[in-house]
Amino acid sequence: RRIKSVKNTRQITKAMELVAASKMKKAQQSALAGRPYAQLMASMLAALAPRVDESLHPFLIKREVKTRGILLISTDKGLCGPLNSNLFKLVTEIKTPAKFVVIGRKGTQFIARTKRDLLADFPLTDRVGFVEVRSAAEFMVKLFLEGTIDTVEVIYSRFRNTLVQEPTLRPVLPLDNLRQFVESLHAHAGSVANEFDDKRDMLFEPSAQEVLNALLPFYVNRHLYQLA
Repeated sequence: RRIKSVKNTRQITKAMELVAASKMKKAQQSALAGRPYAQLMASMLAALAPRVDESLHPFLIKREVKTRGILLISTDKGLCGPLNSNLFKLVTEIKTPAKFVVIGRKGTQFIARTKRDLLADFPLTDRVGFVEVRSAAEFMVKLFLEGTIDTVEVIYSRFRNTLVQEPTLRPVLPLDNLRQFVESLHAHAGSVANEFDDKRDMLFEPSAQEVLNALLPFYVNRHLYQLA
């Protein structure tokens, strides 16, 4: 009976392994597919950087941090080892005033159980579509522009390999400056380029500043999608 029980358990876990491997492969392909997008955005922003006044864009204006905005990306289910508990440790280390937006049922339950300030939670399907993540991103940006929160930061599990996911707190807004931002985009895309020295005359329509205003929100949406 014990041998039969172990064999049955092995069949079940083998099937779970195959399903998980298939999902992970799709997630990796999706992450790699975003690199050309990040590289093109970096090139466009590098062309804009010397031709705009950075102080005019709210994403590039630093202000006193009274309330931090934290986006917590967790899982919906268990059976993932210490992945969620490591994320929650980062949350407990935040001692300054903060408001939370959560993706994932486990994170929502933790924030509610510990009586932290939960503004909203967003569900995700297994496919993690861009439209789903965009809703959370646009909600965070709206709060940032309104002054409800003074930063946009993300707590997520950074993928190292199949067995190692490193809990990470990454600031998103406000941006330091366009040059550092462009360099970080190139690093994410796995490329090295220096378009800042491009001396060609360029015409931007309707204007360089308006192109920048339209482009940076795309960055936030896409960046959060890559982290999710």
